[in-house]
Amino acid sequence: MENTPNRMPVSSFRSNLESTALLTPESIALLEALCHESSISKNSSLLTAGSIPKHYYYVVKGLFAYYFLTDNGEKVIKKFFPENTFIASASALLTQTPGHFSIEALEDSIVLSIPADRFKALVTERHDIALFYINYLEKNWIIEKEMLEISAKSDDAKVRYATFLTSYAAIVPRLKQHHIASFLGITPTQLSRIKLK
Repeated sequence: MENTPNRMPVSSFRSNLESTALLTPESIALLEALCHESSISKNSSLLTAGSIPKHYYYVVKGLFAYYFLTDNGEKVIKKFFPENTFIASASALLTQTPGHFSIEALEDSIVLSIPADRFKALVTERHDIALFYINYLEKNWIIEKEMLEISAKSDDAKVRYATFLTSYAAIVPRLKQHHIASFLGITPTQLSRIKLK
């Protein structure tokens, strides 16, 4: 990971903050002051399983896979994170325990890293930042996660694939077949058969 200190975050970060909650200019400035911009090479790890995370990340440019490995070493992708999204191994970050998930760059990428302890201090100190945090968690890490889990448990692979194409339409052209198969919990061969039907 190549750090680029003292570089101002891009405007998409501010836009994302403002679209999630009504933040004062002072709060936005405080959040921007926490950010460090870094370049992540394709196939590099932003976070590895077994480590205790210390940061939230915002994707300025690029694409990431959030995954775990099964007992037999198979990669299972739980979520994709393209531009203008926040990434974290949430449960490990909140409990400060070694995480089960890894985060890998699928493209050359740029992220803003935000120290979790300093961010949480702002959440405690500033009401508008606390509302932003709650709103973002509810929309992106609770509601969306629940819908994906329902689909994974109740739908067959063909329906899951159709749902995936709708939910991730913007990034489908950027993904390899094995990425999509890993997300759906099937093999690339099974995915090929679904596509032929």
